[in-house]
Amino acid sequence: MEIIHIALGKVNPQRMNGVNKVVYNLATEQAKAGVPVQVWGISHSIVHDYPERNFKTVLFQKSKFPFFMPDQMKEAIRSTSNDVVFHLHGGFIPVFYSIARFLHAEGKKFIFTPHGSYNRIAWRKSGTSKAIYFRLFEQSMLQKAAIVHVLGKSESDGLNQLLKGIQIQRVPYGFELFGEHAAAINPASSNFLIGFCGRVDIYTKGLDVLLDAFALFLHEVPTAQLWIIGDGPERASLEQRADSLGIKEKITFWGSRFGAEKDGLLAQLNLFVHPSRNEGLPTAVLEAASMGIPCLISEATNLGDEIRQSKAGIVISDTNKTEMLEGLIASYRMYIHTAPQELQVRSRSMVESNFNWKKILSDFNSIYQRALSI
Repeated sequence: MEIIHIALGKVNPQRMNGVNKVVYNLATEQAKAGVPVQVWGISHSIVHDYPERNFKTVLFQKSKFPFFMPDQMKEAIRSTSNDVVFHLHGGFIPVFYSIARFLHAEGKKFIFTPHGSYNRIAWRKSGTSKAIYFRLFEQSMLQKAAIVHVLGKSESDGLNQLLKGIQIQRVPYGFELFGEHAAAINPASSNFLIGFCGRVDIYTKGLDVLLDAFALFLHEVPTAQLWIIGDGPERASLEQRADSLGIKEKITFWGSRFGAEKDGLLAQLNLFVHPSRNEGLPTAVLEAASMGIPCLISEATNLGDEIRQSKAGIVISDTNKTEMLEGLIASYRMYIHTAPQELQVRSRSMVESNFNWKKILSDFNSIYQRALSI
């Protein structure tokens, strides 16, 4: 059995794209375990300008026509054996509809991971156009998939509401603990450094609520600071919001940071926040926790159970200002009343016990074997 992952882009983990990180990490661990694996990327540039990796990568030119499937990919698919399972990553991607149709017509098995595209919050943005697209294209693709793989409960719940009679399997992805950039253990103080890392998408990531609650939190802890690591077209709007709230001098907008530079910033945090309204399974939270940083997250991250069970942070049930403020206060109290070493152990053990690659790879292997047998 061979696995071929298909994704948009070059699957470069140094870019702030959660899907690319997930596919890269999964393929890397599969290759380490001796699983035959390739990654096929659809990109505007087909130059292999990324660090060396342990799996084969094939790049196909992305067309200006969204549904156009490269002819070279068609030939590559036809040349594969019948024990290959294709794994498509990402929802509402027009070219994936064309690829799914072609795979089905050729008798090739594929599984599909939407990566957070189908929970109810995701549909609030462009809801009407998404509903039309879903009925015309996405539904057909889901029905052709041998198995639809989801990362969290919110997505499986949303998918079950949208479409009946499809095979759904829920498996998270694994994650390796950080060593070199583990967070520094510092004595608790009033200099409370809070950080977010990811795409600056104000609504989806809950950054509006974060800033509103942080402005109120400063009345409780005036020396607190907030770092926003990441970029996006809405960054200027977020900076304007900070200015209108009178807290701009308390927030540092770092923009995009990658690799060791990003890890070095994260390692300085006392609290990582991710108040998202919609996620599959955010790598940023796992990155922070693996460094030993306690996390304040929303239930929508699909990591609430793990955080609670490990006492590795605080979980808010809904992304609103009141709950976010209460979460910040509870997180600060945890910070000043719990030994720093204990917080670090809890956070790292949460990742180690729930996202162990050996178990995750076994679960994925079962999904691929089942797909071949359907």
